[in-house]
Amino acid sequence: MFDRLQSVTRHFPKYWLACIPLIALVIGVWDLAATAADPQGIEIPDEITDPAYVQGVLNTVWILVASVLVIFMNAGFGMLETGFCRQKNAVNILSKNLIVFALATVAYWAIGFSLMYGAGNGNGFIGFGGWFLSSSDPASYGLDPFPAGLPISVSFLFQVAFAATAATIVSGAVAERIKYSSFLLFSLLLTAVSYPISGHWVWGGGWLGNVFGGFHDFAGSTVVHSVGGWAALMGAAILGPRIGKYEDGEPRAIPGHNMSIATLGCLILWIGWFGFNPGSELAATSNIAYIAVTTNLAAAAGGVTGTFTSWFKDGKPDLSMSINGILAGLVGITAGCDAMPYWAAVLTGAIAGIIVVFSVAFFDSIQIDDPVGATSVHLVNGIWGTLAVGIFDGGTNIMAQIVGILSIGGFTVLMSTIFWYAIGAVTGGIRVTPEEEMEGLDIGEHGMEAYHGFLKESEMGATASAVTGNVAGGSELI
Repeated sequence: MFDRLQSVTRHFPKYWLACIPLIALVIGVWDLAATAADPQGIEIPDEITDPAYVQGVLNTVWILVASVLVIFMNAGFGMLETGFCRQKNAVNILSKNLIVFALATVAYWAIGFSLMYGAGNGNGFIGFGGWFLSSSDPASYGLDPFPAGLPISVSFLFQVAFAATAATIVSGAVAERIKYSSFLLFSLLLTAVSYPISGHWVWGGGWLGNVFGGFHDFAGSTVVHSVGGWAALMGAAILGPRIGKYEDGEPRAIPGHNMSIATLGCLILWIGWFGFNPGSELAATSNIAYIAVTTNLAAAAGGVTGTFTSWFKDGKPDLSMSINGILAGLVGITAGCDAMPYWAAVLTGAIAGIIVVFSVAFFDSIQIDDPVGATSVHLVNGIWGTLAVGIFDGGTNIMAQIVGILSIGGFTVLMSTIFWYAIGAVTGGIRVTPEEEMEGLDIGEHGMEAYHGFLKESEMGATASAVTGNVAGGSELI
């Protein structure tokens, strides 16, 4: 029998024979799947065949994925801000962008989520109840029971990512001269108190939902980006400009040290926005693809107009303006990405890309030193994007948009001003000493360098090469 089998298999290539166990495995799995699908075989739980349950699971999975994308935007902010600033402050900037999400998570878990969505004893101005995520009742946070509504856990995770974004925006505008401790305290207060209260007015069932037919800010051009921008503006104004930024009243360029990681940061943020905007649908519906397209169109249009506007204005295409043009387009479309037609998304992003170039120059002219252009990208284009909804979406009253912009802006300016001056009183001022600023915050605040030895050795090597070349060429050494 064995000899006969050998004589038969001798005519087949060895790799064919190796497929026999694999075929047997496939047949076995197929048979098992058929048995599982047979109602008379394995009993299938009723909820798995319930379309509402399946939809609820899909919603939960999608918002979990979107949450991760938004959280990953912290890496984009970190890369962008670090690249736009000087290498002597790189550790400080990276540390701020890393710790801010940790702080925001704790602060928002403790009280922020309840102030924003708490439905226990809340009202149109502020939410209340369910502190520390202590309630297991979805109604405590304005949610429907699963599967009609999201689980409390995934709702919190998505919303805390937005809260952290508002605080991260501030980091760029106050970079290179703020005390680390002062920034941490401000981030805690912003994410625990100020951002949740104004966010409640729009997304937590607050009063702006009814004014003039309802304020429309789908994913946060005002609720997140303008709030972060207003807080950043007040911080930059109170801090004052970096040493050497203005000479005889004229702005002086202080170039960033690494445009490669700044560009990488922009691309990470662009990708992360596909969680930010489509995730704000808060469900896995067919509309998330539409939102993704309007988001992408606006970003692309902003990048194009930002590049060409800086080219025409300054004679050269500025990479930093290409980056900020893309981000401006993304911020601009965030309010109306669910409702605008494609052409309006392109127009909104294109106008945002133009605005950001002139906005950066404007803030420089009034000596508001913003190293990364955060106020121009997030505040100015957050306002523009919110107005654009009223202009291009016929179902939204522009008066509601104006009221929302002014009320949230006024509240954030007031709260931020109080926070900055209160923190300064507690910490002995929010700005580092001139000596620390000149030496770099990496050493003064953290006692370490981001590129220890690397840049110094590179610079020494370049100097040595230059000296060798001069000697070889007969140049005189001084």
